[in-house]
Amino acid sequence: MINRRTGWARALTLVAAVSLAGLVLAACGGEYTQSALEPRSDFARSLDDLFRLIFWWAAAVFVVVEGALLFTIIRFRDRPGAEKPKPVHGNTALEIAWTLAPAIVLMLIAIPTIKTIWIVDQPPPGDPLVVEAIGHQWWWEFRYPEQGIVTANELHLPVDRTVDIRLTSADVIHSFWIPRLGGKRDAMPGHETFVWFKPDSVGTYTGQCAEFCGMAHALMKMELVVEEQADFDSWAESMSTPVVLPAPADSADEAARLLAAGSLAFQQGGCIACHRIAGTPAQGVLGPDLTHIGSRRTIAAGILENTPQEMARWIRDPQAIKPGVLMPSMGLSEEQIQTIVAYLQGLE
Repeated sequence: MINRRTGWARALTLVAAVSLAGLVLAACGGEYTQSALEPRSDFARSLDDLFRLIFWWAAAVFVVVEGALLFTIIRFRDRPGAEKPKPVHGNTALEIAWTLAPAIVLMLIAIPTIKTIWIVDQPPPGDPLVVEAIGHQWWWEFRYPEQGIVTANELHLPVDRTVDIRLTSADVIHSFWIPRLGGKRDAMPGHETFVWFKPDSVGTYTGQCAEFCGMAHALMKMELVVEEQADFDSWAESMSTPVVLPAPADSADEAARLLAAGSLAFQQGGCIACHRIAGTPAQGVLGPDLTHIGSRRTIAAGILENTPQEMARWIRDPQAIKPGVLMPSMGLSEEQIQTIVAYLQGLE
C-alpha cells in the first residue's frame, strides 16, 4: 500500500511540475513584431482562422487519444494477485472505428483548407493598388507603377485598400513574408507570382525573406508601413518630387556647402555606380534606390536604424554588419564618409 501511494504521489508531482512548466513558458510571451498570430489583413485572418480550426481539431484528437491511453494504463495496470490477461486476437469493430475516425477528421480539416487555398490563390478583387516587389541578395526593391515610385526595403500602403504585390527576383529564389499581413510567397527569377491582401490596421510591420537565399539571408528584412489614405498620398507625392541638388560648394550657407560636398563625394566615391537618386546624375541600378532615403526608418534592409551614426558605420564597413553583402567597402576617408552621410540624411 505504501509503494502504491508513493507511486501515485510521484505521478501527481510529475503532472504538477509539467503543468507549472507550461504556465511558466506561457508567461514568457512578449511583443513579437513577426508573429503570425495577430492578423492585420483579410489574407492573414483567413490563415489564422484555418490555423485555429486545425489546432482545436488536433487538441480534440490529443485529448481523446491520451485519455484512452491513460484510462488503459490505469484500468488494466498490474495488481498483486490479479489474473494474467487473456490474449485478444483483433477486434473488427474497434479496427473499423480507428480507421474511420482519422479519415473523418482529415476530411473535416481538408475541406476548409482547400477552400482557403482557393480564395487566396484567386486574383485580387476590386481595383487594387499594384506594387512590384523584386528580391535581391539581400534587399527588397519596391516599384509603384501607378505612382511612378521606386524605393527599397520600406513598403508604404494605405489602410483598407487591397494591394496586389507582384513578386519576382533579380537573382535567386526569395520568399516574401510579412507574418501579420500575409502568408509566404516565393519570388523567383524569370517568373511572376503574386500575393494580395487588404490591411485593416494602421501600423508598422516587420517582414522577412523566408527562403534561404545565401549568406545574409537572415538579414534580408523589410518594413511595411500601413497608413491612412491621406498620409499615403502625401508620402507618394513627396517620393515623386525630384531631389533638389545642393547649392554650389562656394555657397555662403555652411549647411548647403556640406550637402554639396556630400553630393560630390557620393559621385566621386563610386556610390553613383550602383545607386540611383532621382533627379541627380546617380542612376545606378545594382543597389537600392536611395531617393529620399533620409525619410526612411531603417537602412541595410531593415537591420539598422536610419541615424547618422549607423549610416556612417554601414558605409565604412558593410561586410562587418552584413557578411556576404554585395556592397564593397569603398576605402573612403572619414571626411568623405561624414559628408556623404550628411548628404543622404538630407534627402527627405
